[in-house]
Amino acid sequence: MKNNLIQWHKWEDKTFEKARDENRAIFLSIGQSYSKWCLQMEEESFSQENIAELLNERFIAIKIDALKHPELVKYYQRVHKLMNRSIAGLPLSVFMTENLEPFYIASYISPQAQKELLGFEALLRVVSNKYITDNQTLVTKGREILENINPKVTTIEATKLDINILKTIKLHTQNLLDKESGGFGTSPKFPNVSTLELLLDSYELTREQEFLDSVILSLDSMSQGELYDIKNGGFYSYSQDKNWNNPYPVKTTYDNALLAKLYLRTYQITDKEIYKEIAFKTIDFMLSNLSQSNLFFSKEYKGEEIDKTIITSWNSMMISTLFIASTIDKKYQKSAIASLDALLSKLYINNSLYHSTQLDNKAFLEDYAYLGDTLVTAYQSTLEQSYIVQATDFANKIIEKFYKYGKWNFSTGQFNIEEEIFDYNYPSSLSVAGSLLMSISSLVDTNYKKFVLNTLEINSYNLMRQPLSSPTLTSLMLRYLNS
Repeated sequence: MKNNLIQWHKWEDKTFEKARDENRAIFLSIGQSYSKWCLQMEEESFSQENIAELLNERFIAIKIDALKHPELVKYYQRVHKLMNRSIAGLPLSVFMTENLEPFYIASYISPQAQKELLGFEALLRVVSNKYITDNQTLVTKGREILENINPKVTTIEATKLDINILKTIKLHTQNLLDKESGGFGTSPKFPNVSTLELLLDSYELTREQEFLDSVILSLDSMSQGELYDIKNGGFYSYSQDKNWNNPYPVKTTYDNALLAKLYLRTYQITDKEIYKEIAFKTIDFMLSNLSQSNLFFSKEYKGEEIDKTIITSWNSMMISTLFIASTIDKKYQKSAIASLDALLSKLYINNSLYHSTQLDNKAFLEDYAYLGDTLVTAYQSTLEQSYIVQATDFANKIIEKFYKYGKWNFSTGQFNIEEEIFDYNYPSSLSVAGSLLMSISSLVDTNYKKFVLNTLEINSYNLMRQPLSSPTLTSLMLRYLNS
């Protein structure tokens, strides 16, 4: 980071004890090194001496890398939604008591006042004074929030799962698709790969050309716009206008893994060579620029590596794409096998899977689910039995660790977060877990299918009404109904 003015602490028991011993409120900043607003907050707020001085004197300041702690991102995004009735991206700026009871949360905080919002310095003064003069009100508010994070009782509205959902998918696609530039939304505009995958599933089930045409329009527009780096290969994370131009200069492992996989699948359906070329150039970019010792870094920003974190789930996505590519061109099989071996040897240690090579966090649902799903792809590509044995072991582990009566936890332990069905940056780990179990039920033991059905039934009301809101789970439902 550009400055060391703030005495940042780690997210650990020792820090919480210090806050309690000194009776100081905690300020938590969750960010990413390449996020536009995180960088802006770093440069505008955290680099100011008056702000740093207040944070150091009156608070215990903690900084967290969102990549390494996705469970905290999910948790505090849920807190933000409860407190502000809106969804927040990064950064997340959280004020809480020494016992981790959150009482104020925002995203980006400007150093200057904006409309009705206080500037950062003024906010720090107000919060620190209130923490001394009206501590009990803040504690009470924080406890109320914590009680509502994971509601004890929820009403489940079940709806019959019906293949006629395809008509709803078609109707909603007609309403939401950008007819000129493809994709969904205006600006900023994201690839929404899982929605396009759902449209391909729908096409393969119905052979209705409209589904395929929507995907082709989107893929052609993305690759002809600036979202695709035609010179070096690879895709940027999103474009800042609706026609896929003016991209934000970040390339992530997950975006490129999912997009290359989508282009390969569309090539196999259409036989259009351009899709294969784009996919292979994207894969080659990843192997050349974001790979070391057979594993993949998280991202590249403005053409430079800025984060060499190796994340299990993201690597799994890329390795899955390599195995799929190897069925089209055998030259990718060696890389696929070497990467899978490296991932298992570096991150699956003594029967425990870890989230990243820092080994400071045990794996979350997404890590087990994506790696298990990749092992299935590896087996289907190579027919190597050991892959399906390992995939089955992971299927058992996710049921044991994360599954509860049709619902799934993203993480366990201090932050027991229930996973959502919505696909945000990439497919929900709940949906990928279901995909893994569906594969194991087909290849190993049909008993695993009951876990998929329970998951689908619990979410049937949302799925049948809004299939494009959770496209990967909708794809799983179509797969289940046709199995």
